[in-house]
Amino acid sequence: MTLDEVLTSLFPNGHTVERGPFNTFRGIGRRGADGDIALIGMTDGVPVGVDGALLLAGHVLSVIEKGGATPILVLIDASIQNMTRRDELLGLNEYFAHLYKVLALAALRGHRTVALLYGPAAAGVFIATALSTQALVAAPGAEPSVMDLPSMARVTKLPLAQLTAMAKTTPIFAPGVEPLFLTGAVTAKWDAETPLAAQLAGLLEQDAVAHDRRDEIGLERGGRLKSAEIARRVMTEASQSV
Repeated sequence: MTLDEVLTSLFPNGHTVERGPFNTFRGIGRRGADGDIALIGMTDGVPVGVDGALLLAGHVLSVIEKGGATPILVLIDASIQNMTRRDELLGLNEYFAHLYKVLALAALRGHRTVALLYGPAAAGVFIATALSTQALVAAPGAEPSVMDLPSMARVTKLPLAQLTAMAKTTPIFAPGVEPLFLTGAVTAKWDAETPLAAQLAGLLEQDAVAHDRRDEIGLERGGRLKSAEIARRVMTEASQSV
């Protein structure tokens, strides 16, 4: 789905979008009696660097500064991080960390945060945007990945053929919507047959949890069998040592 198709389906009552530099945008989605929702995002599958990350973080901070509890929808079609010498020397990881922190701050201030992936997103960009909100939705055309298998093979020193075989039975090794849904990283998968507005309304009606439940959801779906148990043990032993 294109950005225009996504926005039209999400907001039959209308929307306004202001396109900015570095393929970023911000705007407002009209939801009638349910109120408005703040929009920020990136488009056209362009890598995100320090400039884009800083702009997006600024848009989130602007929503927070206005007060209230306006929900924030992050729309993502971004490829990967901009791996240029300039961006790396400027500390791209710190800019992504800043973006994550302002999204976390928004949630703490009462803004429901949702990421809608309608194109590709991988590596640092995927983590700093899609995985930094309270819920991540995969729309038609979503292509999520923390790390592709060839890159994983280089890092782990395992043969690509072995990782490919492991990915068929172990979701944590596999990129794509379905494996990440099983691990709990993707909260919901939306289909194009149902208006996205109805699916968004249903998601926003759900109570936001105060803590990250991806490990518990992954256990429930059978995609992450040990994470929740280990997290509980760490919390228990940490509380006992205080």
